[in-house]
Amino acid sequence: RIELGDRTLIMGILNATPDSFSDGGRFLDYSSAVNRGFELIAAGADILDIGGESTRPGSDSVPVDLELERVVPVIRAIRERSNIPISIDTNKSEVARQALFAGADIINDVSSLRFDPEMAEVVARSGAPLIIMHMLGTPRTMQKNPVYSSLISEIIAFLEERLQFAVSRGI
Repeated sequence: RIELGDRTLIMGILNATPDSFSDGGRFLDYSSAVNRGFELIAAGADILDIGGESTRPGSDSVPVDLELERVVPVIRAIRERSNIPISIDTNKSEVARQALFAGADIINDVSSLRFDPEMAEVVARSGAPLIIMHMLGTPRTMQKNPVYSSLISEIIAFLEERLQFAVSRGI
C-alpha cells in the first residue's frame, strides 16, 4: 500500500538497458542492476521503477524475450530482500504479466495502454496500480517535429482520454 499526500514520494529509476538516457547503460548486467537497486533503496527511494527497454527519444523497441531477461531476474532478487514497491516500466503486456509474477507491484506504461492491446486486460486482471504518461508518437518519433496548438490543454485532454479508456477496461 502506498500512501499519497502526506509527503512527496521518491521513485528510484533503474534502467537495465544499454542505451539509457540517464545512466548510459551502467546497470545493464544483472549484478550491477541489483546492486544499483539496493543503492537506490538505501538512498531513500520509496518506489523502485525497473525498466528493460529505453524510451529515450529516438530509441527502438526491443524484443519481449530480451526485455524479460533484463528485468525479471532483477525484480526477483530485489523482492527477495526488500518489500519496497516495485514498478515495471514497460509497454508490453507479457513483460508486465511476468514482472508482476516475479514481485513487481505497479505497472508503469509510458504508452498509456496504446501500444499493446492486451495491456489493459493484464492491468485490470492483476488489480495492480497503473502509471500512465503523455507521449506524442512513440519513443522513436516523439521528438521529430512535435507540434501542439495548446500544449497544456492537449496534454490534459490526452490524459483524461487515457484515464477514461483505462476505467472503461476495468482498471
